[in-house]
Amino acid sequence: MPQVIEWTNPGPEDVMFTHPSETITWGSVLVVNEQEVAVFFRDGKCYDVFGPGRHVLTTLNLPLLTGVLSAITGYGQSPFRALVTFVSTKEFSGKFGFRAQTSDLAPLMGHGGYWFKVEDATLFITELAGRQIRFSTLQVSDFIRGYLNEILIDSLSKYDLATAFSKLDETSLSSRTNVQEALKRFGLQLVDLRFEGLDTEPEYRERLFFIKQVQQGTAASEVLRMDTAKEMAKELGKSPGAGLGAGMVLIPQVM
Repeated sequence: MPQVIEWTNPGPEDVMFTHPSETITWGSVLVVNEQEVAVFFRDGKCYDVFGPGRHVLTTLNLPLLTGVLSAITGYGQSPFRALVTFVSTKEFSGKFGFRAQTSDLAPLMGHGGYWFKVEDATLFITELAGRQIRFSTLQVSDFIRGYLNEILIDSLSKYDLATAFSKLDETSLSSRTNVQEALKRFGLQLVDLRFEGLDTEPEYRERLFFIKQVQQGTAASEVLRMDTAKEMAKELGKSPGAGLGAGMVLIPQVM
């Protein structure tokens, strides 16, 4: 009875699966289900790729791997060693959460959801192997989430706090674009990414409220200078012998 190589009962969150046996004989049957691809992997390299269907393995439908085996051990050797890694091509979802710092050094916290799928299984496996990530669903998911957080932190650090909040649509679009371009290098397609919450520390919320109250056209840097002046006034007011309103007299000079 021929050997059957198949990904049986994949879980709803399983991105990939490597068949436990590395020993394969010619005539084995490879079963690839819908929304899956199977990649033959050996010595750190990907070779032949199979789409959905039932495939009897011969030297004809494994031309790339056969060429390598022939050079090493002689043509037609059976059994031979190779990893068969199945990759799901369906859409997956995940959650992200991060803490970043804006260009004006304000803290920024965010969370949301993302949706992705594998577009290039060969590139996906090669990149994971190159980073020495084991082909387990947990490690793959942790890697994608961590990598996505890094990109978002880097992307949002280019904005000041006022822009990040007042132009959230623009900020979100820019972040999605950056994430999409970065994930392409891993053979992944970003289907969607949505911010569900964006926040900062309480004292910076007060600053944002103040910025909204100033007249249109007043630069955010001017607001920060006003904040600095107010803080200086408070400190002067605490100094020994300071008269009532001493601090407030200094504010126009600072401004």
